[in-house]
Amino acid sequence: MRIQVTDVFLRDGLQDEDAIVSVEDRIALGGAIAAAGIGRIEVASFVNPARVPQMAGAGEVLAGMRERTTAELTVLTLNGKGVARAVEAGAGNIQIVTSASQAHSTANAGRGIDEAMASLAAEVVKYPGTNFFAGISTAFTCPFEGRIAPEHLLKIVRAFKDMGVRDIGLADTLGTTPPEEAMASVHHVLDAEPDLTYYLHLHNAHGRALETVDAAIAAGITRFDAALGGYGGCPFAPGAHGNIATEELVRHLHAAGHETGIDEDFLAQAVKLGRATLARSPRVAEPAAH
Repeated sequence: MRIQVTDVFLRDGLQDEDAIVSVEDRIALGGAIAAAGIGRIEVASFVNPARVPQMAGAGEVLAGMRERTTAELTVLTLNGKGVARAVEAGAGNIQIVTSASQAHSTANAGRGIDEAMASLAAEVVKYPGTNFFAGISTAFTCPFEGRIAPEHLLKIVRAFKDMGVRDIGLADTLGTTPPEEAMASVHHVLDAEPDLTYYLHLHNAHGRALETVDAAIAAGITRFDAALGGYGGCPFAPGAHGNIATEELVRHLHAAGHETGIDEDFLAQAVKLGRATLARSPRVAEPAAH
């Protein structure tokens, strides 16, 4: 089976690190990821750099990556202002994100779910030529509210559907949801809305994310996010663990006989470059004492 792997290192992998990677280094890293055969890369998020300084220069990274590769490039936004900035920067594939949890939505986006969704919907309708797809954070477990009921998750999925978005990602933001619980929610959504397209964004706290991948493939899902080296996390979700590692996911998929189009040797080189770049990048400035 052909499986699509989207690498999110440049966004999710870097946003939770205490290093500021330069625009030039991020473009070079993106080039290495593309050279490994990864055909879809999340390159940045258009968020407030005062809150997430690691994402400053998002537009420059996107422009630089467009010159380096023909891979499909995606960006992330949390609100209408971010959507407008992304479109202005020339983004053609924009992920609009909300949380399944009110508490995480407030921490992550600075507003509740309904307000966040309204802000996104008001902006999305202005750009009918842009490819919008959705991501739902804390789809299964929230650090503040605990287990997310599948019925509640389905309401968020349907809100995106009503917005005209038919490509939806479900994220285990903490990486702590047991595979059987995650898949119970996935099946609930798949059964209720089978005509939508789904992908999974899995973090990996207990080393069980690959079990969820296998179960999801059996259920018909063929797209997964991952990050070089297993980096990543959410600055606004206490206890969030790193992403499923791209190299581990690809190795696992190949061992199971699936096709990805990704070269594992070139991927290992990209992982090495990512680690070296983080090691030599300046640290995030500590806030001044008062």
